[in-house]
Amino acid sequence: MIATGLIYAFQESTVEGKLVLLTLFLASIFSWAVMVTKLRYLHFAKRQSTHFSALFHRDRAPLRIYEQGVRFEGSPLYAIYAAGTAELCFQMLGSSEVDETFRARLDTANKISPAQMRAVQAAMERAVGESALKLESQMIILSTAVSGGPFLGLLGTVWGVMDAFSGIASAGTANLAAMAPGVSGALITTVTGLLVAIPAMFGYNFLVTSVRSMVVQADNFAAELSSEIEHRYVEHGTREGRRVSLS
Repeated sequence: MIATGLIYAFQESTVEGKLVLLTLFLASIFSWAVMVTKLRYLHFAKRQSTHFSALFHRDRAPLRIYEQGVRFEGSPLYAIYAAGTAELCFQMLGSSEVDETFRARLDTANKISPAQMRAVQAAMERAVGESALKLESQMIILSTAVSGGPFLGLLGTVWGVMDAFSGIASAGTANLAAMAPGVSGALITTVTGLLVAIPAMFGYNFLVTSVRSMVVQADNFAAELSSEIEHRYVEHGTREGRRVSLS
């Protein structure tokens, strides 16, 4: 019965109403594509971050993963780590390249100054911001579907009802049989708008919560990494005779 009613309403809708329905259909496709894509990406990023975090906390040597060249693409935590450690190596060694002399150069390098540490922190902060933007990308499509879908459907309904009443006025016949087809065709746009907006709303709320959780996790890791680097590689007093070690 529901399908029959929708088919009847679609058949009775005006050209304008069908254009609104087409727009809502395209919006639904885009919103579902974003939801599925973002869910898969967030799941992958979370899994990669879990693997990276486990390896990082295994021996708590800030430069161990960087020296070994292990990569965790898609992980916001790894992106922050890569940016921070690359800047740290540049400040200490003058180069962020890892070669066969990396360990020897690191063992004989002086610790960095607080001013140089601020450059490392700035690199990590930029990485946090870039990771947050990447996690939040395309969310505007869902928010637009949530807020715009019902209004676009309502526009189609009001337009359809206006046309229906105009037709009745021109025909000079005001009865239920004359009004029902036009009103039915007009209401389908509101129904479709709600069908677009409701799933997008649930998906948007879930994704926003997940993204915020990962951004907070990224901020916390940046603070943790900054503390580890400052403890091991920053010279707050005299730099004479002070050397750093990898472990």
